[in-house]
Amino acid sequence: MLKIAYSPIYKYKLPENHRFPMLKYELIPEQLLYEGTVIEDQFFHPKALTEEIILWTHSIEYWNKLKNLDLSPREIRKIGFPLREDLITRGTHISQGTIDCCLYALKYGVSMNVAGGTHHSFKDRGEGFCLLNDFAIASNYLLHHNILNKILIVDLDVHQGNGTAKIFENEDRVFTFSMHGEKNYPTQKEKSDLDIGLPDKCEDEYYLHILKNTLTRLIDEVEPEIILYLSGVDIIESDKLGRLNMTKAGCKERDRFVLESCKNNNIPLAISMGGGYSPKIIDIVDAHANTFRLAQEIYF
Repeated sequence: MLKIAYSPIYKYKLPENHRFPMLKYELIPEQLLYEGTVIEDQFFHPKALTEEIILWTHSIEYWNKLKNLDLSPREIRKIGFPLREDLITRGTHISQGTIDCCLYALKYGVSMNVAGGTHHSFKDRGEGFCLLNDFAIASNYLLHHNILNKILIVDLDVHQGNGTAKIFENEDRVFTFSMHGEKNYPTQKEKSDLDIGLPDKCEDEYYLHILKNTLTRLIDEVEPEIILYLSGVDIIESDKLGRLNMTKAGCKERDRFVLESCKNNNIPLAISMGGGYSPKIIDIVDAHANTFRLAQEIYF
């Protein structure tokens, strides 16, 4: 059964000027249920992370400032939305959801988080709408408990996974691969184990050719015991922050290739949604829903 991390806490409200990007977190589950792709029993509601698990990834200084709402105005501006207790709580549930998805993936082959993909969060700071780094937290959980010893992070959001790259720069058991817009945010890139910067206006054929060659090679070379896939849909041409010219069909083919590669190679796959900022919310929801539709089709 496809298990999906989702909780009503994902819907926590932001001020109106920050509200639009958050709508997808409540609309994606509604759409999947409405069209019959999934049933209610497939959703599970993750608990909040414990402080102990958070501190396996984030510094105690940063975590204390977060939980005490004591970040400086500059640090808050770097994150991009107001610092509020409910948003921090939300982040702890989302990150626990990604841990749970990894454990479900080991059991069922694949599992998905309606949110997550908070790859701009560093050990000691947040950036780019990211407070806690769910992929880093989940990876460190698996390593700490000796559940797995080789993890491949496949980050296909249009923005480089700078926080994830920095956190794992000296950790050989986690291989970080980021394929992103070369001239897009962040201006200062970190060094992943493999970075592929794409030119503005990149289209389906070019993108998919590079991805298929690269991921096939990485699976052979890295021999991962699990893949954590950040499936941002901000690569599509309608995205107001993406700067690429990928069609929605191309984005779906990207997801199909990742899912089928993991399925065919018997590699457990945990997926977080990442970014999506098209002006029409229907485009964001549909592109994200395609990832869930494919997982259900390919695995179950």
